[in-house]
Amino acid sequence: MRKMAYNRLVEKLTKENLWLYIIYLLKKKPMYGYEIVKHIREKFNFSPALIPIYVVLYKMEREKLIRRVKNGDSFQNLSRRNYYIVTKKGLEIFNKGLEFIRQTYEKLADKNAYKA
Repeated sequence: MRKMAYNRLVEKLTKENLWLYIIYLLKKKPMYGYEIVKHIREKFNFSPALIPIYVVLYKMEREKLIRRVKNGDSFQNLSRRNYYIVTKKGLEIFNKGLEFIRQTYEKLADKNAYKA
């Protein structure tokens, strides 16, 4: 039972909240979808699939947390990729999310709490 609960926690904090990881990465520089997956794998040690990343990017764009910019609209540059950049609203929501996680952690890690 313990392992199942732990696995659910890990999944909720990783795959089900990809937007946090995406904004963290986009704060550093604009990136395209596959690049985001690669950096999540390297930095956070889990590998989200590419299609769910694009689904999350689409939702984030609709919520105006990120903005898509096109790269290479000329014939000389054949790699016309969609890059994503974080918006001011995205940074605000990211910071609000981090604060929620921090407060929750502090409550759960309370050293004065009852111990069984």
